[in-house]
Amino acid sequence: MKQERSYPKVYVTNKAERAVKGGHPWVYGEEIRSMEGAPENGGLVDVLAGSAYLGTGFYNDASKITVRLISRSANDRFDAAFWRRRVEYALRYRRTVMPGPDFKCCRLIHGEADQMPGLTVDRYDTILSVQVLSLGMERVKDVVFAALLDVLREMGEDIRGIYERNDVSIRLREGLEEGKGWYPIEGLPAPESAVTEIVENGVSYLVDVENGQKTGFFLDQKYNRAAVARIAAGKRVLDCFTHTGSFGLNAAMGGAEHVTSVDISQTAIDMAAENARRNGLEGRMSFQCANVFDLLTELSEQKCHDYDFIILDPPAFTKSRASVKKAVTGYREINLRAMKLIRDGGFLATCSCSHFVDYELFTQTIGQAARNVHKRLRQVEYRTQAPDHPILWDAEDSYYLKFYIFQVCDEK
Repeated sequence: MKQERSYPKVYVTNKAERAVKGGHPWVYGEEIRSMEGAPENGGLVDVLAGSAYLGTGFYNDASKITVRLISRSANDRFDAAFWRRRVEYALRYRRTVMPGPDFKCCRLIHGEADQMPGLTVDRYDTILSVQVLSLGMERVKDVVFAALLDVLREMGEDIRGIYERNDVSIRLREGLEEGKGWYPIEGLPAPESAVTEIVENGVSYLVDVENGQKTGFFLDQKYNRAAVARIAAGKRVLDCFTHTGSFGLNAAMGGAEHVTSVDISQTAIDMAAENARRNGLEGRMSFQCANVFDLLTELSEQKCHDYDFIILDPPAFTKSRASVKKAVTGYREINLRAMKLIRDGGFLATCSCSHFVDYELFTQTIGQAARNVHKRLRQVEYRTQAPDHPILWDAEDSYYLKFYIFQVCDEK
């Protein structure tokens, strides 16, 4: 039987009703027709279409996303037991799809995909690196973090600390302050260092959860890196936008003859070189600080064909719909230049991490690049983000990573 509802009510448009019934987790401000009661920012509201209950979510009129749904059941009570169930469900899913050692280095909670909007939890062995990006989740984080530690302990997993990486400007849109630091855990002193070691696909890395990108490391490409390693044996590899060297390290571990890793950041290059040394791969890897676009152009002008495997893992070329056209030009140019360099019959791994450049547009762009340089593409495989970053079919924003491996052949 449905419990009596005491939450303020938000009545939404027909468009929002269709989206929510279809599984979308958000209600935008312009989709609210009227309200009943006095919603509090960070508090809970019921979402209705007429008299029909659609769900309950966090309310915040300071955000364009005014309601973030956490439940679609009118019988739910939003107490500690509710949040523990959410955490248990998320962790059991990860232990299934990221078995064995992969469970020690993966995303444990992926926001809306786990019905915990605005919360990201990444595990790096014994440290959890978290981001809280919604006001509602900020208000319940103590309960959620306690459940996380409790459930992980029950699973036999040792956690030494939780590091909050809330140094992101998106929090300001929610009315939250930026900041980072160790989350206080009763009875557990904060670790002395925010640097920890992880092993992914047999490659060892040092991860700095305090200063690294996002929560410390890009976990979503884990199995894409393994796919590169499987076909790298004996090849000369050019690893572009290497960051910490992860794709290049996987290629070297997979038996590549030599890997040249390139990034515009000297800090990134230094980290990649150190990771190579940690894994005993420095003899088969070299590192270059350079602008990838400029380097590929220079190599093309030199008619260089030294590489039979090129990896392109660029940062997102767009973070808004307004700049998609410019981003497409960037993806086309970078892939075109790489295809010109690859030996006949060589391989190209290429990806986009922007959800604004969707699968169809990215695929079309790669095809245009190949036609422009008279290359024929043989698709080896297509992949997305690792399953610890689940894709919700009714939330297009959750499908962001597109990853191809092609054999690149001359037109004959």
